[in-house]
Amino acid sequence: MASDVNDITIQYEEDGVVLVKELDKEILSKGAWATVMFRYQQWDKRKNEYGSDSYAIRRYQKVHGEFMQKSKFNISSNKQAEKIVEALQRWLKEK
Repeated sequence: MASDVNDITIQYEEDGVVLVKELDKEILSKGAWATVMFRYQQWDKRKNEYGSDSYAIRRYQKVHGEFMQKSKFNISSNKQAEKIVEALQRWLKEK
């Protein structure tokens, strides 16, 4: 677990193989509750290569000095990501 929001990662390794490779992250909010958006790739054992880019938004709560994941939302496709961006841009213009 991370004690600093900047150290939170989605990267995951097992038996020397990086199964989830973090490509980028954006810290959306900091504090006792932190929100982090990740761009990552997952290792495909059948193809022996990384899959296409994936995206996730995760919420963390700081408990006893360490950030613990409390919720997550995985964006299922590039098309879904584009729809999210379009909706947010439209809503922000309405303000």
